[in-house]
Amino acid sequence: QVQLVESGGGLVLPGGSLRLSCKASGSFFSRNFMGWYRQAPGKERELVASITSGGFANYADSVKGRFTMSRDNGKNMVYLQMNSLNPEDTAVYYCYARNYYGMDYWGKGTLVTVSS
Repeated sequence: QVQLVESGGGLVLPGGSLRLSCKASGSFFSRNFMGWYRQAPGKERELVASITSGGFANYADSVKGRFTMSRDNGKNMVYLQMNSLNPEDTAVYYCYARNYYGMDYWGKGTLVTVSS
């Protein structure tokens, strides 16, 4: 019913910036709770940032002040602007949605590699 497709991952130098995008299909996108998760090798998947249907964003302590999540309901898009990247940010980043009825959806992920 809901499909999520991430884009924007790639290789970036430490201290650099990258913007991830997630395009969502389905109805009533504006009501979805949206999140960005990441999973590094050997580590559990963790919530990086989330944004409510009302547009209020929250962040993990490790990225607070460096990452910004936003949404564009008119385009069915969410974004993650990542600044001041460090090697510890290297991970596969996943787009996540929870719809109005409490159902969960995941994207396939996009790889972000921060390395010199």
